Amino acid sequence: MTARRIAVVSAGLSNPSTTRLLADRLISATLRALGDTGEGIETEVDVFELRDYAHDITNNLLTGFAAPALETMINTVVSADAVIAVTPIFSTSYSGLFKSFIDVLDPDALTGKPVLIGANAGTARHSLAIDYAIRPLFTYLHAEPVSTGVFAASSDWGASGDQVAPLGERIERAARELADAIARRSPTVEADPFDPGNYLGDGRSFGHLLGGLAGE
Repeated sequence: MTARRIAVVSAGLSNPSTTRLLADRLISATLRALGDTGEGIETEVDVFELRDYAHDITNNLLTGFAAPALETMINTVVSADAVIAVTPIFSTSYSGLFKSFIDVLDPDALTGKPVLIGANAGTARHSLAIDYAIRPLFTYLHAEPVSTGVFAASSDWGASGDQVAPLGERIERAARELADAIARRSPTVEADPFDPGNYLGDGRSFGHLLGGLAGE
């Protein structure tokens, strides 16, 4: 069976960060949920800290060109079978670094891709940011965010966290939804960049291109 790939994008600015901590818990829960499907799905996970690419992202916005490291990272994200995206909440919305990364993606790059959204902030007052800010962003990109987004306030990491819907339960529910979405989809097949058919069209070759240029 072809292994599935999950790309994880964490927009935390500090090291260590609660954004990355939340991302790691979402990864672990998703891998467990995939194991529970009973379909023997092998999974590879690539984790990217956006702060490591901050300068390259800014330069890409200014010049329109991605540095090799950023280009490799983008290609890994957009070719994955699913994405886990986690951002801190600043000023009631996603961080500027997170939005800047989204802005350097091709608008159609995430079409149809399952996405698990995570967010964290100091207070639970920002818990609705997932639904009024982040989910519409991925919907605009034609991605397919799973129903449950996971918001973690600082208090969720301690004994005083939400007792009605504890963080652990929300993580497990969202992970199951992402695992189900991955299991339903056929594995993503990366296009061979050296196959002329990928940019000349099926059944065509360089001979057709040269013939066309020669007026044949």
